[in-house]
Amino acid sequence: MRKALLITAAVLALASGDALAKKQLVIVVKGLDNPFFEAINQGCQKWNKENASSEYECFYTGPASTSDEAGEAQIVQDMLGKADTAAIAISPSNAKLIAQTIKTSNPSVPVMTIDADLAAEDSALRKTYLGTDNYLMGVRIGEYIKKAKPNGGKICLIEGNPGADNILRRAQGTRDTLTGKKGLTELKGEGGWTEVAGCPVFTNDDGAKGVQAMTDILAANRDLDAFAIEGGWPLFGAPQPYRDLFKPMAKRLASNDFVIGAADTIGDEVAIAREGLVTALVGQRPFEMGYKAPSVMMDLIAGKKVDDPVFTGLDECTKDTVDTCIQK
Repeated sequence: MRKALLITAAVLALASGDALAKKQLVIVVKGLDNPFFEAINQGCQKWNKENASSEYECFYTGPASTSDEAGEAQIVQDMLGKADTAAIAISPSNAKLIAQTIKTSNPSVPVMTIDADLAAEDSALRKTYLGTDNYLMGVRIGEYIKKAKPNGGKICLIEGNPGADNILRRAQGTRDTLTGKKGLTELKGEGGWTEVAGCPVFTNDDGAKGVQAMTDILAANRDLDAFAIEGGWPLFGAPQPYRDLFKPMAKRLASNDFVIGAADTIGDEVAIAREGLVTALVGQRPFEMGYKAPSVMMDLIAGKKVDDPVFTGLDECTKDTVDTCIQK
């Protein structure tokens, strides 16, 4: 009798555990080593706290390193193979690789992108994109640079992963704005702007690598006029080396003799703007992305109409606006 009771209790415990198990609204980011993505995680966790009684749970994951493209693809494949995955939001490090992973996995659950999108030709593989209007972000960076240097000059674009669609869109927005021409992949004097040899620089989202690249570019091009940093990695990923590099150029930055337009407003970036070591920051809202993503995934699961894309806003900061530039 005692044995039967124990077996019954075990069965009930398992049944109870199954009943309590939540369906997963998965967010897969490029890498867990990037504070930008940790802000997405904080938004995801806030949603969980506010929806503790929901049958769904926001689950945040990604490879340890942002440079691990294959690792992200493997995690996407694994998550799509799990029975408790109800929907997935992916920030593709390599848009083509993630698109192929989705095709191979042939998912039965809704797939969306967050922060970074798939290439236009693969957009049918996901239901919607949630995040920054990356082309507009690049436009804003270009506008600040062009305003400071209306006659043009020599410039270097600092980019991230060469396969990251979001960064490529920002770079295109910057080039289009500086030149007034659409679709140029390299500036050779259009609108007065020329990209120097060795640029754009692809840093694979590594802040220290970005600062070293800028150090090398400045050494090789004493007449350089501007940097367009299409992701904030050098500022938030290596803030002290960044400061050390540009403190000697503070007067040139203050007079717009040298110009730096950079993406993002996280980590030390706003403090760096306050110090006058960047001309302007154009920031995203990663917390908002993480907070909104579960609700968007639930709408997709329910078959509701969801806009495509779903844009989050931009925060724009200069030395004069640092106290009021971030959305609260």
